[in-house]
Amino acid sequence: MASYLETAVDIAHEAGNLLAHYFERRVAFELKGDYDLVTEADRASEQLVVDRLRSHFPSHGIVAEEGGGHEGTSDYRWYVDPLDGTTNFAHGFPVFNVTLAVERAGELIAGVVYDPTRQELFTAERGAGAWLNHHRIRVSGCGRLEDSLVATGFPSRKRHLNVNVHFYHQMAMITHGVRRAGSAAIDLAYVACGRLDAFWEFGLNPWDMAAGVLMVAEAGGRVSDMKGAEHRLASPTVLADNGAIHDQVLELFGEIFHGRFRAPLPAIG
Repeated sequence: MASYLETAVDIAHEAGNLLAHYFERRVAFELKGDYDLVTEADRASEQLVVDRLRSHFPSHGIVAEEGGGHEGTSDYRWYVDPLDGTTNFAHGFPVFNVTLAVERAGELIAGVVYDPTRQELFTAERGAGAWLNHHRIRVSGCGRLEDSLVATGFPSRKRHLNVNVHFYHQMAMITHGVRRAGSAAIDLAYVACGRLDAFWEFGLNPWDMAAGVLMVAEAGGRVSDMKGAEHRLASPTVLADNGAIHDQVLELFGEIFHGRFRAPLPAIG
């Protein structure tokens, strides 16, 4: 397993350095579909990562955001987001990363999130813990939802139809605050290292969260869907937190799913 993680780290560093170069140039963006941004940096990073993975592990499957994956013939599958936080990247907002994770027979075994702007490398290996720049990390010890700092995200597509605004408002009123930085992988890594106490979101893709959910689990946290069921990469929702507030968050989410709100929306005017 160590060879997979070591290879992933090397690839993430190389791809991250490539992203940093493009970021300095402030490259233009395009639209894929009506809403989602993509840049030449996304494509160049994905090409690099996929090429390196195929060179090291030719029989492994690869699932990559921009479609440059590889079917593979083995039980191993890689999930690659070559530029998580493309909208941030395209606007010069320095919160983005490259993330990749590998599963064996459906079980995640290793993952990497690399933030080149801060030179922070988050890694996790099943059964061996989670790390930030080679220092062991743990989730926070916060035991009350009211004392927590949490994060979420919203989709670029059909944002006006996304029900997460209800969850955002309730969590913002009850906690110390909700952060929306625009990079799910970094949000999950921050839960793993205790900078955030919880993260939730609707509709993430497997490559957005594969490495991050493994990190949270290996850092002593807890991951489920937003109704408390076992989380899988195909799950429509994710809730990852320090474990101590998990049941409190699920209780609040249960109320919201049933249309009950502890904090009413303020009147306008």
